[in-house]
Amino acid sequence: MTPAVTLYSRPGCCLCDDMKAIVAEVQTDTPFTLTEIDISAQPELEARFGQDIPVLLVNGRKAFKYRLTAGALRRRLRRSGAEARALP
Repeated sequence: MTPAVTLYSRPGCCLCDDMKAIVAEVQTDTPFTLTEIDISAQPELEARFGQDIPVLLVNGRKAFKYRLTAGALRRRLRRSGAEARALP
């Protein structure tokens, strides 16, 4: 099962741009589906996240906030893949 990654961000956010670049780098060699959500386009998400972005979810669970490394994301994706395979 391919992990599902969701990135909550907004335009003009330097940390968001940094996280997007790392996610794109990892996606070149690690399979996962990516959904990017611009919180500025949805008032309820803007209220929920405010300045607490970027946020990256893996399979619906918060995995990273603000910063991450390519190595940390790869490890998290491997762990989520192993968890999915262990389910009955």
